[in-house]
Amino acid sequence: MTPDVSDPIFDSARYLLDRPALDGLLATLRGDGFRTVGPRLEGDAMILADVVTSADFPEGKTALQAPGSFRVVPRADSALFGFAVGPSSLRPFVFAPRVRLVQLRRRGSSFEATADAAPPPRVAVIGVRACDLAALATQDRVFLGGPGHDPDYAARRAGLFLVAVQCAEPGGTCFCASMDAGPKATRGFDLALTELAHGVHRFVVEVGSAAGAALAARLAWPRADDADVTRAEAVSEGATHAFTRRLDTEDLKALLERNLEHPRYQDAGARCLSCTSCTLVCPTCFCSTVEDTTDLTGDVAERWRRWDSCFTLDHSYVHGGPVRPSTAARYRQWLTHKLATWHDQFGTSGCVGCGRCVTWCPASIDITEEVAAIRATDGETSGG
Repeated sequence: MTPDVSDPIFDSARYLLDRPALDGLLATLRGDGFRTVGPRLEGDAMILADVVTSADFPEGKTALQAPGSFRVVPRADSALFGFAVGPSSLRPFVFAPRVRLVQLRRRGSSFEATADAAPPPRVAVIGVRACDLAALATQDRVFLGGPGHDPDYAARRAGLFLVAVQCAEPGGTCFCASMDAGPKATRGFDLALTELAHGVHRFVVEVGSAAGAALAARLAWPRADDADVTRAEAVSEGATHAFTRRLDTEDLKALLERNLEHPRYQDAGARCLSCTSCTLVCPTCFCSTVEDTTDLTGDVAERWRRWDSCFTLDHSYVHGGPVRPSTAARYRQWLTHKLATWHDQFGTSGCVGCGRCVTWCPASIDITEEVAAIRATDGETSGG
């Protein structure tokens, strides 16, 4: 079970893994009944998918990211995790894209309700980044931290084992440092790896939970020496100074709330395709809808929850029509909820600066650019 998100690093000891030991870690997790998932190169993107050995990771590859662009290119070394994030996040493993809530079966003149009794699979995710750990903490507040406690989310969350990888190079659309969500993971993981890909290829391991400590003890990894620990710390320090994109969060909530009629929303709305791509790749979005289905005999009825998006017209539908009929209104809802009113609901921003919404927007709309444009003309126009 993963640690509480408020826990600091569990153990100050650092361990050392080589490539065979990484394979041993994967094998042990699988032997313990976990499905092992990690980054794989599928087509033109790195996605989270099943991995069995370290050969499944995208060795010697990196990704060049820009607004509306993700391009895989070779690296000069053999790093297995030499990129930032792809379109996949932890969200599908805890907030499933489609879940059956209840099934009704005809029993004589009435119906009997049954819920799915099978527990969700245990999943070990290797290669989790700091921004995704921050996003998971945000999802925990949504699904576990208030009156809306979700039992399916709780069961899936309890079955996660998280192996983080410390970022060495931010992607071109990353701005997690602006959101205080990275680039170094300091909590919320079971184990964290820092990859040292130059020279002798190895990994320095930090322990973040009792489960991680127990696994490290079972596998009897050697302690990392001071030189390797120093090199690992330099990797994270270098990443901190390598960001090319930022979002100014000073007084951001108030800025957006006093500029709800800013013309920039009309500009973004004219470019936005309402394709929902940004919300599908976002690690914190949680919009959903409910569907009821029946079989052809009328003997079985089911209720399903599936992902939805605030960019779909029907998502804001109430009796008589949608509350937000225009694309501009839906874009404003998404941006202001993510960066402003999320604070009212959950006491934190809904953005962790992973940059996915920028990379995977086919219209190349950049949330950092939109906020900067609003800030630059704050108070100069009443909008339209």
